[in-house]
Amino acid sequence: MSDRPGYRTVERPALTLADRLVFPAILKGMAITASHIFEKKVTMQYPEEKWTLPEYYRGVPSLVMDDENREKCVACSLCEFVCPPRAITIVPEERPGGGREEKQPAVFDIDMLRCIFCGYCEEVCPEEAIFMSKEYEVVGRSREEMVFHKDRLYEIGGVRKDPHRKWKNADDEARAQGRGHGHGPAQV
Repeated sequence: MSDRPGYRTVERPALTLADRLVFPAILKGMAITASHIFEKKVTMQYPEEKWTLPEYYRGVPSLVMDDENREKCVACSLCEFVCPPRAITIVPEERPGGGREEKQPAVFDIDMLRCIFCGYCEEVCPEEAIFMSKEYEVVGRSREEMVFHKDRLYEIGGVRKDPHRKWKNADDEARAQGRGHGHGPAQV
């Protein structure tokens, strides 16, 4: 027992003769190495061979256009707000010809050195404008190259042709509940 309260002395177990000899441990390691020689190929020839990614893989965040090549992002800044490492920067501007209430991002940057690929931005987006892609090769020669600007994010995401339109589904649900078309008073 130790003199200090709350502390306890732990005795080391006595080593056997086999534990004290180095040669049996070396033989055991060589046996493991020899067993790997006869196994199937485990080395991938990257970049010629690529990993097959699972469906749930979350890679680089990307912005997407709708099927009419328009920006889906309305610069609501929810993804910027929810981002744990504060990797997203958005500066909104008025959408040309859209009026004061319609916005789009003048600046949409994601600092890939800060991004932790958590997927919160994808989950919170009300317009379904940001998605986690399957892209996993994120390289750059400087810190500036690792800040992905709006054009690069759209290049990664491309056009997303969804079989459903979110607002059309909301309108259909509102009609089914007797609330009209969802954007105004119920039509009787």
